[in-house]
Parts: sequence; structure tokens; C-alpha cells
Amino acid sequence: MATTDEQQLVRRARRGDQKAFRMLMERYRRKVFSIAYGMVRDPEAAMDVSQEVFIKVHRYLGSFQGTSSFYTWLYRITVNLSIDFIRKRGKRDMVDYDDMLQRREPDDIEARITPTFLDANPLKAVDRLELREQLAKAFETLTEKHRAVLLLREVEGLSYDEIARTLKVHKGTVMSRLHHARKNLQLALHDYLLERGDNSALIDSLKDNKPETSKKNASDAPGV
Repeated sequence: MATTDEQQLVRRARRGDQKAFRMLMERYRRKVFSIAYGMVRDPEAAMDVSQEVFIKVHRYLGSFQGTSSFYTWLYRITVNLSIDFIRKRGKRDMVDYDDMLQRREPDDIEARITPTFLDANPLKAVDRLELREQLAKAFETLTEKHRAVLLLREVEGLSYDEIARTLKVHKGTVMSRLHHARKNLQLALHDYLLERGDNSALIDSLKDNKPETSKKNASDAPGV
């Protein structure tokens, strides 16, 4: 549920208060970049998408209903613009992973998902970095829809209902996409972890152990 402070910022920004809008941007800047990067898999492209997100938010903020969840509306715009970017690009670019590791944000996607794969059988630090590289490659194999649902669930911690509202699909569709996304990620990493003797850890980690309740009770937000 949005805090009173956030609701006030949204109301002020809708009235044209640029300081309030900048505060909203700062509050969600890293989250927006995180989702965009997870989708487009390129830091510079993710930055471009993030900038476009906030341009669009600024342009259409007047149509946003204050009784709805701002973050749900924002996430939906981010996912949609990321998908648009991927489709316009025509194909997923292959990333130089060594260079990508050097340029990453401190809390990049692989770093935040990797511990999930290590809980059942912790590895040494060097193996953790190697797994992150393999996970980055595996993420490239997922479809845009599967990336979106996996990011919103595993990275942002949204509930099934919140993801359904964000993506404007049924809860059952979210559960199905998440199941297939985890399965495909497991298949993409299977050979690597089998060689390492960690396949059982991967299988256990892909089970959804997150509670279905959430601190945020988002209501339907208008799309853009």
C-alpha cells in the first residue's frame, strides 16, 4: 500500500510540482533500471528505457488515478517499454559478459537472484561469480513475458495478484508463466550445475517458497 508521503508526492506532481516529481523519480530510479536491465540485458539500453519511462510518466501522470497504486502503474510502463524496445531491436543482443560484469550496478539482477540458487548448497565466492555469469546467459534464453514475471516476483517481490494487476493478466496466467520461466531457467542451467554437482540445489531453489501475502495491497491502476 502506498504511504501517505508517496500519495502526497503523486498529488503534488500531478499539479505540476517538479520537485515532487523529481523525488518520485529518485525513489523509483533504481527499481525501474533494475527491471529494464533484466528485460533488455544491456546497461546502456536499460538507461535509455528508464529515461523513456519517466518521460512517459511525466506526460501521463495526469491520467493516473491517485486511488490506485503508483508503483504498479510505473512497473507496467517499464515492462511495456522494455518489451517495445526488444521488439524494435528485432533480436536480443549478445552481451560481452566479462565487460558486463565490470559495468554492473552493485545490486544487478544476477546478484539478487543468485543467492536463491545457493541456499541449499553454498559455493565459494569464485563459484558464485561463475554462477552469476551462467545465470546471465540463461536469462537470455527466456522470452520477454517470462523475464517480466520472474523479475517482478523474484527481484521486486510482488505477489501473484500484484503481478497480475501490473501485467494486466489473470492470476492463473501469472502462475503459469512463472512456472514455465523457472522450468526454462532450470533447463538452461542444468548442464552447468550438473557438472558442479549442484543440480539438486537448483531444483529446490526453483520451488516458490515466497509467501503469497504482501505488505502492499495494490489496486488496479490505469494503463498507458
